[in-house]
Amino acid sequence: MRKQHDFTQGNILKQLIIFSGPIMLTNLLQTSYQFADSLWVGNLLGADALGSVAISSTIIFTVLSFVIGINNAALTILSQQKGKKNDAGLKRYLNAFVVLLTVIALTLGSFGFIFAESLLNLLGTPGEMMAGARSYLQINFLGILFLFGYNFIGTVLRAMGDSRTPLRFVLIAVIMNVIINPLFIAGLNLGIEGAAYATIVSQGTAFLYGMLYVLYKNLVPFIRPKLPAWNEVKLILNLGIPAGLQMSVISAGSAAILSVVTNFGPGVVAGFSAAQRLDSLLMLPAHALGTAVNSMAGQNIGVNNWTRIKDITKYGVLYNFALMLTVGILVVFFAEHGIRLFIQEEEAVQFGTRYLQIVALCFPFLGINFILNGIVRAAGAMYQVLVLNIISFWVLRFPLTAIFSNMFGDIGIALGMGSSFIISSIFAYGYYRFGKWREKELFKSKADKD
Repeated sequence: MRKQHDFTQGNILKQLIIFSGPIMLTNLLQTSYQFADSLWVGNLLGADALGSVAISSTIIFTVLSFVIGINNAALTILSQQKGKKNDAGLKRYLNAFVVLLTVIALTLGSFGFIFAESLLNLLGTPGEMMAGARSYLQINFLGILFLFGYNFIGTVLRAMGDSRTPLRFVLIAVIMNVIINPLFIAGLNLGIEGAAYATIVSQGTAFLYGMLYVLYKNLVPFIRPKLPAWNEVKLILNLGIPAGLQMSVISAGSAAILSVVTNFGPGVVAGFSAAQRLDSLLMLPAHALGTAVNSMAGQNIGVNNWTRIKDITKYGVLYNFALMLTVGILVVFFAEHGIRLFIQEEEAVQFGTRYLQIVALCFPFLGINFILNGIVRAAGAMYQVLVLNIISFWVLRFPLTAIFSNMFGDIGIALGMGSSFIISSIFAYGYYRFGKWREKELFKSKADKD
């Protein structure tokens, strides 16, 4: 089977299933990467070291959110150029992304290395954790180019219709990290710095292998880097900045919801935290489908094939609903077993189980948000998706969680979250159906259109 798919023709449902599968596995591997990191640090170095890594990871996640935003812009722009079969435009925008991301990575890396301690002070890092957190953060900032690089290569390949090759790169990073983490931490006696070095060596190896593999196989038409045109940079930033802000809205919204949860004491907080860890795994299929339809719709928007885009949306929503409903039903029966993987305290287990059983039945509706936002994002309507995320978290999820918890006690947290998933899917459909995202035109010049 061909590695790269032309989504402007062929069986849509078959393409969706085949293309989204490796994305799901890639996302699962990236989640296991963070899990393995925490496992080694916690077991080999203790609670303070694990706390240092957790605090530093908050800052790294903020940077990663920006990377995801730029990558969403890349997925939209490059998939449209791929759909147009405009090789010259594809090369120009690839060059623009490479140059811009390199400059941003080097700038952020230098800034983060110099001001690591100041950033950690802003988060209120305890004094006993400061030295370890600073070292871990500074080393990660030194290797930030690798983080940018291997994420970007994966995004470019998905825009080309290839989701299997990026899986290979992430697999290399995960296997290396699992092997060299204990070697660096304990074997070389590097402590928490060893964990950071293991991360950048793993990501660096995946990036260098990915770059050489892509160039050797000629999978992507990279050219010798040169200064991009201003209109190319402007378009990338115009799409990338609001896409990055979407992640900030999500992070801030999650923190606000946690402030509601903490009102009910440590048992509820522990149960909620365990449920959230499972949530992040259970929603991977919906996340993957959102990425898949973004690329599929982007190629078809490039050739103005709106009938096919409508079919991609239909199959995406139906496949998501069937998949996430199955996941939700399984969670209803096995929620307690999942929660007990993380905690054993009875109050926490009871709350976490009830919370998951209620919220899981609303997963299909949250998945609809990912699908419809992925379609809209493919047209370049990033500011509109940002507004939809603000509505989802700040107009619906946070207020409803607060109101319902006041009315019904701790179970109201789950009722507020679940109802917000359903209502936000209605908003997402409303914009998909009646919004002006179809009128969005990213490429003004004749060279970009050809």
